[in-house]
Amino acid sequence: MSPPKSGCKVGLFSIGLAAYWPQFAGLRERLAGYGDFVGERLTQMGAEVVNVGMVDDQPAAAAAGERFIRENVDLVICYVTTYSTSSQVLPAVQRVKRPVLILNMQPTAQLNYLKTGTGEWLANCQACCVPEIACAFERCGIAFHTVTGLLGLETQTPGAIANEVTADHPAAKAAWEEIGQWLDATRVQKTLAASRIGFLGHTYHGMLDMYSDFTQHTGQLGVHIEILEMDDLEARVNAVTEAQLKAKQEEAFALFDVSEDSPSDPIAKKPKPEELDWACRVAVGLDRLAEDFDLQGLAYYHRGVDGNIHERLAAGLILGCSLLTARGIPCSGEGDLKNCMAMKVMDTLGAGGSYTELYAMDFAENFILMGHDGPFHARIAQGRPVLRGLGLYHGKRGYGVSVEAQVRNGPVTILGLTQTRDGQLKWLCAEGWSLPGEILHIGNTNSRLRFTAQPDDAFDVAGWMNRWAAQGPTHHVALGIGHQSGKIIKMARLLGLDCVEM
Repeated sequence: MSPPKSGCKVGLFSIGLAAYWPQFAGLRERLAGYGDFVGERLTQMGAEVVNVGMVDDQPAAAAAGERFIRENVDLVICYVTTYSTSSQVLPAVQRVKRPVLILNMQPTAQLNYLKTGTGEWLANCQACCVPEIACAFERCGIAFHTVTGLLGLETQTPGAIANEVTADHPAAKAAWEEIGQWLDATRVQKTLAASRIGFLGHTYHGMLDMYSDFTQHTGQLGVHIEILEMDDLEARVNAVTEAQLKAKQEEAFALFDVSEDSPSDPIAKKPKPEELDWACRVAVGLDRLAEDFDLQGLAYYHRGVDGNIHERLAAGLILGCSLLTARGIPCSGEGDLKNCMAMKVMDTLGAGGSYTELYAMDFAENFILMGHDGPFHARIAQGRPVLRGLGLYHGKRGYGVSVEAQVRNGPVTILGLTQTRDGQLKWLCAEGWSLPGEILHIGNTNSRLRFTAQPDDAFDVAGWMNRWAAQGPTHHVALGIGHQSGKIIKMARLLGLDCVEM
């Protein structure tokens, strides 16, 4: 999977000081050109840009703020072109009530000190007013973040004395990478706030870490929780036609292989035809459920009793939930709403995000085995995932078809969402590597993970486990591909929540 473009609307304004323009001919036009360059780069990165141009006095700042409100921007970006008083910056953001990014990005890596006059210096004094603006924002309660580096121009500005071609300079690349992360973080925040998450059934009995307050999720993440009944699913499964069933079978077999009997586990068998048919029939019902309730995610679990219809429905959910997850509707088993949020974040970042927990520790090869019975994000598999029949679901009622797979080898990130004693949600993340090697053939997903800077670095399994547990985590996480912590930490800051990177 490749990360999608940012998909957020940005309000951009450049700042300068009107008093400079009659004093230094051509300065305003030169600085406005820098601002246009920033707008073009943001557009190339996938943002919808509302660029109001140069703001150089208080009335212009107030007008910019009104425009941003009318356009309902998701993020405000203030590009500092030269010194500006903070009083003519504040009105552009104060009433907008959106996070603000201050860009402190200089055109040149080094001034030509012997040839630089006041006008040339003013074109490169971006750093001058950043502390002043930061102080004003802090005192006025405006959430802001600063990106410092080089502008990254690809051509020399006419009349500029110092070298302004800095596109390949590390300070330019790092700054634009950070801006990209802020755009992605804003898109994630926007996606969560617009998401409708279904909660089907109930949480697995007794798992105290997973009990969730729906109002808390709406208040802190912006999501809507739609409470669903098993009867809602039952009615839709009962309405499945043979044509729909056949189409779902073709979809499933195009994405998954069907296993033979497990070489190691007597309860893991080749799926029976009637089990595959039931799993596909339930999958069609899930599709209709997601469509009818306009769901962008699902947390589910139901125990059932004595083989009744609700027990059979719950036992048949894994394939359909895996297919939904692969389509960008993440499904978290055992009724773990918090983990569904983590999966939604990872999927929005283009990282997949598969339902996962700690399985075992390997002290010989120094890695942690992580996986789960339940839905798998098939788009991030190492090879083709496998459908395997299980004679029973350990710790649960029923039997049926499960998914066996490994997350793609290479860089990975795990993301968990937990709750603190004072009722705040808290994100936990760790970057590492999915390693090649044997996995368990028990009809579950499982991957070999090492949380180190490089895949072959020494990994202190016990130390990492102790540090992770010390954060009071929920025992499920979303496992995704790529290193995503930079974006995740910024997303947490936009939400006003803590994020601990392990």
